[in-house]
Amino acid sequence: MKTTTLGSDGPVVGVIGLGCMGMTHAYDPAGRDDETSIGVLHRAVELGVTLIDTADVYGPYTNEELVGRGLAGIRDRVVLATKVGLETKPEGERGAGMRAMRFNGKPEHVRRSIDESLRRLGTDHVDLYQLHRVDPEVPVEETWGALAEVVAAGKARRIGLSEVSVEEIKRAQAVHPVASVQSELSLWTRDALAEVVPYCNAQGIAFLPFSPLGRGFLTGNFATVDDLPEGDWRRGLPRFQADAIAANQALVAAVRAIADRLGATPAQVALAWVRAQGEYVVPIPGTKTPKYLADNAGASDVVLSAADLADLDALPAPEGTRY
Repeated sequence: MKTTTLGSDGPVVGVIGLGCMGMTHAYDPAGRDDETSIGVLHRAVELGVTLIDTADVYGPYTNEELVGRGLAGIRDRVVLATKVGLETKPEGERGAGMRAMRFNGKPEHVRRSIDESLRRLGTDHVDLYQLHRVDPEVPVEETWGALAEVVAAGKARRIGLSEVSVEEIKRAQAVHPVASVQSELSLWTRDALAEVVPYCNAQGIAFLPFSPLGRGFLTGNFATVDDLPEGDWRRGLPRFQADAIAANQALVAAVRAIADRLGATPAQVALAWVRAQGEYVVPIPGTKTPKYLADNAGASDVVLSAADLADLDALPAPEGTRY
């Protein structure tokens, strides 16, 4: 696995990370198996996939517990990241996906949550503690100040943001350095390339794309919504509805054409394109199966030519909104 650093002054990580959400949350509920997921975590470290990303709200809480079990004995070999700032709504108020969650950026919530996360993860610190979403009811400076306290207490090495604007990054930077920004980025979600990614590149801030495979769509495994497992959160997303998913096959076909030319897989080409967006851009594709872990890790060796990148850059926007 090729390596980079988590920003200009961060620790060394593999250029492909691992998002753990799907091991306990949102995707394919019938396909989850804790022991297989733990095996994926072990194999990830063997392959050099050392940035491991989770969050307290995944499950909720069960994802951190699973990751903690999976990293027992190998914690010192990974850069462990978790998040705070979202919580599950009360039972009667929940919807699906993001609609099941609410913001909580109150400083006291941050102070309490880090201790709970460390207990579930079985560690005395995390390498990266991220604000999952900015709470519109709490000034980002207040929440960020509480995260800075976590660093001062030695409970986190660095702190990062998720799904933020450049203005919000700058407001946080005025309080404490921003180590990373995590947002959705893939060939079918390129919004962050307009301002946020260029700003992060210029500032030496790591950018961590979640859903870099378009929630799995760019792998070519989903021709219709019926290809998604029962109970899978993606069944309700606009881009996976019948008309949109049919129109969006053109994106997959273009990615597959380049993959065939390079002797790679569509997933590897899609990840290589994401990696090409900056020195400190480290995609965190999620998987709970060894097969797809190995496929994703193989993207480390895929090099896209200028012509390949131009072809991919020219792809049209997908049909349908993100949520």
